[in-house]
Amino acid sequence: MIYTVTLNPSLDYVVDVDDLTVGTINRSTKEAIYPGGKGINVSIVLSRLGVETTVLGFKAGFTGDDLERLVQKEGIKVQLLPAEKGLTRINVKVRGKEETAINGAGPEVEDKELANLTALLEDLRKDDILVLSGSAPKKAADTLYADLAAMMEARGTRCVVDATGMLLKKALPNHPFLVKPNREELEEIVGKKLACLNAIEAAARQMQQQGARNVLVSLGGDGALLIDENGHTHYHGAPKGKVLNTVGAGDSMVAGFLAGCETTGDYAKALHWGICAGSATAFSMHLASRKALKEMIEKGE
Repeated sequence: MIYTVTLNPSLDYVVDVDDLTVGTINRSTKEAIYPGGKGINVSIVLSRLGVETTVLGFKAGFTGDDLERLVQKEGIKVQLLPAEKGLTRINVKVRGKEETAINGAGPEVEDKELANLTALLEDLRKDDILVLSGSAPKKAADTLYADLAAMMEARGTRCVVDATGMLLKKALPNHPFLVKPNREELEEIVGKKLACLNAIEAAARQMQQQGARNVLVSLGGDGALLIDENGHTHYHGAPKGKVLNTVGAGDSMVAGFLAGCETTGDYAKALHWGICAGSATAFSMHLASRKALKEMIEKGE
């Protein structure tokens, strides 16, 4: 089972307008509400790739209840623990000639509530995978993912960390199975600009030396680079297509890579699955459909 943790999930309210005018009433031409949050995105794409997954995290108020309902509607198991203070956030995205976003703050998650989540994770087994995605709650220490990764390492459970800054950096010594920085996040970790593929590869190996087992670097339209735990370097170009959406593309890449690992047991093929899943979402208006994912992966095989 692949478990994903989203500590500050959201309802994403996406509104299309012909021409957004500030200071007056605007009428939408189209609107939709999606379950949001990096771990939830990973689980949705995993499910669409036929991999069993469970969503873990927090919910608060009526928006949290609706978020839980939407995840369950995808046919995904979900265990969202209640947070007492605040509401599950609503992120508003207005798409017109340009895209404007207003992201909610989300609930305050107390230490005792984080402890309840940690208790849930004690049930994970060696053949499970735990995906830690996105930001931590406001009051949480920047060692939160490191602590959870250490807990998984002690249990022999594979752990994926898809985060930024110190949340990611401090987790590296606990040997996460996979980390997935993009170029900018990798530059932040190593403290310098990375102007070419050789520099990116060297920086990825540096992350591996700090403890990560597999380092997957997403490069947008330039594809992705993988340094696997056997020391091999793999590069995969991005499929050609019209980019309609970048939200969730990185999460889709993580899902595709993990699904590819579980299905094929081959890191080069897993990279192919990852780049194809990320691209399928980039070429869609939201997360890629089952059909789009299948077609993209089979196209290059």
